[in-house]
Amino acid sequence: MGNLYSLGGNMKKIISIFFALFLSLTFATNVFAAKHPITGETLAADQTFTYWALDEHSSIDPQIVEDVSGSDIIRDLFEGLLNQDADGNLVPGVAESWSANDSKDVYTFNLRKNAKWSNGDAVTAHDFVYAWQRAVDPATASPYSWFMDIMSIKNGGEAISGDVPPSDLGVKALDDYTFQVELTASLPYFAAMTTHATTFPTHKATIEKYGSDWTKPGNMVSNGAYALTEHVINERLVRERNPLYWNNENTILEKVVALVIPDENQGLTRYLAGELDKGPVPSGQFKKLKAEYPDEATSFPRLCNYYYTFNLSDSGIDAFQDVRVRKAMAYAIDRNVITEDILQAGQIPAYTFTPGATAGFDVPKVAFGKMTQAERDSKAIELMEAAGYGKDNPLSFTMIYNTSEGHKKIATVMAQMWKQKLGINATMENMEWKTFLDIRSKQDFEIARGAWCGDYNEASTFLDLLTTPSGYNDGKYSNAAVDQLMTEAKTLNDASSNYTTIERILASEMPVIPIYHYAGVFMLNTQLKGWPYGNVEQNWYSRNFYKVAD
Repeated sequence: MGNLYSLGGNMKKIISIFFALFLSLTFATNVFAAKHPITGETLAADQTFTYWALDEHSSIDPQIVEDVSGSDIIRDLFEGLLNQDADGNLVPGVAESWSANDSKDVYTFNLRKNAKWSNGDAVTAHDFVYAWQRAVDPATASPYSWFMDIMSIKNGGEAISGDVPPSDLGVKALDDYTFQVELTASLPYFAAMTTHATTFPTHKATIEKYGSDWTKPGNMVSNGAYALTEHVINERLVRERNPLYWNNENTILEKVVALVIPDENQGLTRYLAGELDKGPVPSGQFKKLKAEYPDEATSFPRLCNYYYTFNLSDSGIDAFQDVRVRKAMAYAIDRNVITEDILQAGQIPAYTFTPGATAGFDVPKVAFGKMTQAERDSKAIELMEAAGYGKDNPLSFTMIYNTSEGHKKIATVMAQMWKQKLGINATMENMEWKTFLDIRSKQDFEIARGAWCGDYNEASTFLDLLTTPSGYNDGKYSNAAVDQLMTEAKTLNDASSNYTTIERILASEMPVIPIYHYAGVFMLNTQLKGWPYGNVEQNWYSRNFYKVAD
């Protein structure tokens, strides 16, 4: 050791240069020789995936998150019992295997023993018990606590309402690696519901130590393929590979960056400039972009709907309590103008709440969906006049939507249609995403934009939204028949007739105005591989992506 430190300056330089050259050649050889282990494709040297986000996410706490963008992040940071493959099929997550009893009201999940938290702790069944009890605990104030109720977990509703303690929830750890759930009804699709972020485990000691600050970089302990390394609110969030993830050796992407750019046109500009691997397609630009960038512009069916909801609570306006007004407004919307002239990217005009992309769901023929637009317009005028409104006595209200050029275009054309056909004066008001969610949840609106992407692939994920107890029934619509039909549906092997009946009730009462069913529309860098186009829920996991050499 002493001789080494006493080397002269020139010899030090020679050794340093030789060593640096050796390292650079070794690194270059490894990088350029790197192949995908299955496809054999040459991998890019930089394995960073950067994508566009319109808004700051609602949260990255699994039991608090309530939006799609937040859930996308959480699927990287955390792992639940089960995951989905590229076609939306269930595959193991923390649970290596799972089973149900014959009556499908008790589910048992066998956890892998090599799953670890990012601090090295083992992920156990007790972590899931803690997280699920936390989700129903009124003290947590989870916006998604109702999801645990519709999962039919024993004492779920009672725990959420505070009638029993969270410890009474029907979940238990049979041992460190066996998690069991007891339901109040037979639920064949229960396992599919565990891919939702609300059911993901959380690290009790970390939450108890940091409180609400536990989701900050440096504090967060997570169990997913990536760990949180940076978060600048309303700007960017960065997650990097978690070396303790049980399947880390099969993960290729090193870093994932979400950039918040609250304007679709600016997002597209930055994508075309090479700053993003996934970017937006602004309304009306798909055909042009598809022609110019045929391998990058994409559109496919999605498990999502777009609608406007009336505030039917006591804080809403009297006019919307009249079903004739609600139906007139719904009939007067020419959905083909919105899908074909404004959006132009494969979206489907909607006359039902549930999208046709939903597994096992045949879109029923509802009365107003079978009319021509001219017939709908004529009926709308008749209904408004019968309700006492018209151009001589115009109805006035404010419609709210979250800030987006696309939402603004749709709101503008809807307001114009109402004005021209029914004499309605609709004032448009846009809001930042979190403010919008808060205003809508407090019923501090008259009519508001809504959109829902399925939490699992079954019609109940949409129709449960319009039941009386739903946490996202922001318009406070309540119909005893709908509630009863949805309760019955949970115990039926084939609930399609119940769903058809509900859709017809909704069409006759119009608590919401269905506008269109989504398409997945975005720009994607051809270097990024592995996108799950066949998954209509679009639950994607960055650990399944990789970038090939240009």
